[in-house]
Amino acid sequence: MINLTKKLITIKQFINKSLGEWKSIRSTHSLAFQEFENSTSKIIINNIETENSKVIKLLKRYNLNTSALIKAISISWQATSDWDENQKQKEDKTILVFSPKNINTGIVLRSKGYTESLISSSEYLIDENNNLNLKTIYNSTIAEERISFLSSHIRSRFSVIRDQNNKGVIQTSHTSEIRNLSILKD
Repeated sequence: MINLTKKLITIKQFINKSLGEWKSIRSTHSLAFQEFENSTSKIIINNIETENSKVIKLLKRYNLNTSALIKAISISWQATSDWDENQKQKEDKTILVFSPKNINTGIVLRSKGYTESLISSSEYLIDENNNLNLKTIYNSTIAEERISFLSSHIRSRFSVIRDQNNKGVIQTSHTSEIRNLSILKD
């Protein structure tokens, strides 16, 4: 008999699978302005120590201590967009601190938000298909994101940005991320 039960991945396992350098190809659809943007990025995801001063500062802001977290990572990126006439490369970074509520859910503290550039927190859920689902409520918007591994070295991200007041969809995006295998060590 075939076993149809599937073991759910933990947030720690999901993060560990995400570490490394990724090339990102993203298509963003601004429904409010009926425009779209294509961008490419280099994304680097690294572990950071829980004793890092930026992690401690983020935890203090939310009245949490290091025992409440399972993992802290930094994400940096360099992006080029077809919206930018000069094709200038933009760089930024953020810190994410994961604090579990149970095996499949928890919160993520961010030093810089995905939709609005401010310190924020998100709820996360690892679903039955091992996708990481995030929901962040900002000052004027709500961001929902799903990150999936299509293989060990290919991730897919879908996001929807909604207006906080009327819940109307403002923007959608799809991103394909391919791991840079040339920098992996034997």
